[in-house]
Amino acid sequence: MLTARQQHCLRGIGIQLWRERDSADTEVITTAAEADPGAEAGAAFADVAGELPVPELAQPAGSPPAETAGGETRPETVARPVPVPAALDSWDKVIAAINACTACELSQNCTQKVPGVGDRHADLLIVGEGPGHDEDIQGEPFVGRSGQLLDRMLAAIGFDRQQVYITDIVKCRPPNNRDPRPEEAEQCRAYLEAQIKLIAPRAILSVGRVSAHNLLGSDQPVGKLIRQSHTLPGTDIPVKVTYHPAYLLRNPSAKAIAWQDLKLLYQMLQ
Repeated sequence: MLTARQQHCLRGIGIQLWRERDSADTEVITTAAEADPGAEAGAAFADVAGELPVPELAQPAGSPPAETAGGETRPETVARPVPVPAALDSWDKVIAAINACTACELSQNCTQKVPGVGDRHADLLIVGEGPGHDEDIQGEPFVGRSGQLLDRMLAAIGFDRQQVYITDIVKCRPPNNRDPRPEEAEQCRAYLEAQIKLIAPRAILSVGRVSAHNLLGSDQPVGKLIRQSHTLPGTDIPVKVTYHPAYLLRNPSAKAIAWQDLKLLYQMLQ
């Protein structure tokens, strides 16, 4: 049964609430997703109340399973440090280097750099694709409509925006909000690696195709990557891939998949 806060959260994002009566004639409130998991309205991003069910993921091809204490299996990983240039071994140096960077043409057209925002010791790191118009103006990632949806997604698993760290693959806005080019992402790679090293997150949420492809070194479709388990190459940090909030705004039916992703991410962080 949903709490009053959950009901408020669901109504705020346009999720239909269904009401029925149990055998004791007590009102029971559910979401359309709980009544019919395949329904478009099953995009519930509600606050976590107790233990969340976790969907099963397919193992990545070629990864031998390793048994956990609970008897479940997961791909074997080898913990290795993320390589970080000596010049980027502190937050002050990372931010200064990003702000001074002119390595690619993106720096010539942006209003300001967008290094990232949030808790620099967060358990959860969120990596998007690149700043958009609102982010370019405000100097903070995910502040437009996509950012508002991301905030609600985080609230659904008990996180406030200030409790995580949010950044992007590239730190300058690509013209006309196009995808970052591979060479542009490569110029920013050292900055992202330095941020990961300094934060040392317990998990990474990768939102969108550009983010997933650059973090994992993959060119598989996002829909396929979502169904697999991943660790950041060269580390033992788990990576959960999900759809970008902008995609969810255009395709509301995909929110049901994103909700499953969030529940799995919640389990990763326990």
